[in-house]
Amino acid sequence: MSDQPTLPVTFRPGHTRAVLLTAGVAILLVITGVALLLEQLGPGDRLTFILTGALIFAVLALLARVKVVADESGVTVVNIVSKRRLAWAEILRVNLRPGDPWVFLDLSDGTSLPALGIQPGIAKARAIADAQALRTLAEARSDTSALPHRPRS
Repeated sequence: MSDQPTLPVTFRPGHTRAVLLTAGVAILLVITGVALLLEQLGPGDRLTFILTGALIFAVLALLARVKVVADESGVTVVNIVSKRRLAWAEILRVNLRPGDPWVFLDLSDGTSLPALGIQPGIAKARAIADAQALRTLAEARSDTSALPHRPRS
C-alpha cells in the first residue's frame, strides 16, 4: 500500500515530549540556582536541593521516553518503565477510541497492551494519523494463522 509509512518508523508524542523535557530542565536549573543562591544553606542542604531537582528531571524524562517503533519484523512498545517486543502476528487490533488517553493494542493472547507512544493529549490530529498508520501496518503484516490457537477462557 502506498499510504503505509516507510519502515522502520517511530511514533512518539513529540509535543508532549518537548514540554516534559523542557519543564524538567527548567525545574532542575531553578532548584539548582536556588540552592546555590541561598547563603544560609550548608553543603548537605544544597546537595539535597540539587538531587531533588535531578530526581524531578529523571521522572519527567521517564515520562518522555514513551514510543512505538515499527519495523519489518514487528513492533517495540516502550512505555514509562517497560519495553515489550511484539511480532506483527501478535497484534490483532490497534485501538484509539474517543476519550482514550493513548492507543491500545489488542493482542493474540487475549490481553490489551497500552502503547503510550501514541497519545492524543496535545496533538490529537497527529495521534489519530499515527494510530491509523500503525493500524494499516498491522493489518498488512499480521498473519494470525502463524500463531498457535489459544482458546479464550
